[in-house]
Amino acid sequence: MSEEINNREYRQKVLKELITQLHDGKSVEEVKGQFAAVFGGVSAEEIAQAEQALVANGLPVSEIQRLCDVHAAVFKGSIEEIHQPSDPSEIPGHPANTLKRENKAIEKLIAEIREEIAQPSGGNDGKTALGRLTEIDRHYLKKENLLFPYLEQYGITAPPKVMWGVDDEIRAQLKEINTQLKTADLSHLKGPIEELFAKISEMIFKEENIMLPMLLENLTQDEWKRIAEESGELGYCLIDRVPDWSPASKKEGETVRQEKAAPGVIALPTGVLRTEELVRMLDTLPIDITFVDKDDTVKYFSQGAERVFPRTKAIIGRKVSNCHPPASVHIVEKLVEDFKTGRKESEDFWIDMGEKYILIRYFAVRSEKGEYLGVLEVTQNIRPIQEIKGEKRLVSK
Repeated sequence: MSEEINNREYRQKVLKELITQLHDGKSVEEVKGQFAAVFGGVSAEEIAQAEQALVANGLPVSEIQRLCDVHAAVFKGSIEEIHQPSDPSEIPGHPANTLKRENKAIEKLIAEIREEIAQPSGGNDGKTALGRLTEIDRHYLKKENLLFPYLEQYGITAPPKVMWGVDDEIRAQLKEINTQLKTADLSHLKGPIEELFAKISEMIFKEENIMLPMLLENLTQDEWKRIAEESGELGYCLIDRVPDWSPASKKEGETVRQEKAAPGVIALPTGVLRTEELVRMLDTLPIDITFVDKDDTVKYFSQGAERVFPRTKAIIGRKVSNCHPPASVHIVEKLVEDFKTGRKESEDFWIDMGEKYILIRYFAVRSEKGEYLGVLEVTQNIRPIQEIKGEKRLVSK
């Protein structure tokens, strides 16, 4: 066992040295020779640990990102797949299977675009196909918002940062190409398009041979289930008919990782907050919130620094009809009735108050089954928003 540990540590040390040499300017060919002499095969986990160690030792993530394509060229063909008794990536509906399905669809679309570029006619269909390729954003969004968080929870932080940076490069390149295609032919952009395709192909390789094995090694069935349940909200890339998937059974000793609610803590479907955090969060929003329950009783209002309309705690428990002047109470009652019957889901009003332009919005609040739970009133001074012009992309000094 000690020999195995020593070998693993040695391999990690050499791998870190090779990446460092790449960072210092050595060519891919020089590093390839050293790599072949030392490694008969290296696991995805070891590559991740090596990059993680470099980041921990002070190498900026941007530097690893700059060399990301070089890394892939060195490691390609020598990463051993981490096989499991039942490969989840072959199970329809499992997020691992969905990821691979999307990658195959991306590769198929790229092949179609290449065929169009080769056509003498210039290929308008190719322009349309490149437009469809923008769906790759959904693929990357799921990776960044569903898969990366779990890797980070298991202490794997460097690979997600590097991959996210490359994802953004791909997005930017694709956007630029589609913009240029409005006034140019496909054949005139063959070089940039091929560069884009090469980067996308490398990312597919990294996802399936580096990221996916790490996920399959660490994530529990319950975590995969949560990923599957939330994937639909972010959408799918170039595929449809993704079946529902549920774990057949839990692995031995596997437990659901949850943060239990303690006194002063509120457990919500998408997180756990201390009462103070929730109160201060709601009061920090640049809007006024008031909630009236299904019995027309005022249950809550936020206390922001600059309220549009005055509120006192005396209104808590008061009937909403008693909170409005007699001249307008019939409007409120009719609106609440429309919400209760389902005739309306929302209603907006706006008032010009000189320096302030007040937008008042009412929303019906319903349960998952559609049962009426109450009314949410949201009030905001939108005058500053109306005055926004141009763009702001830098942090204020």
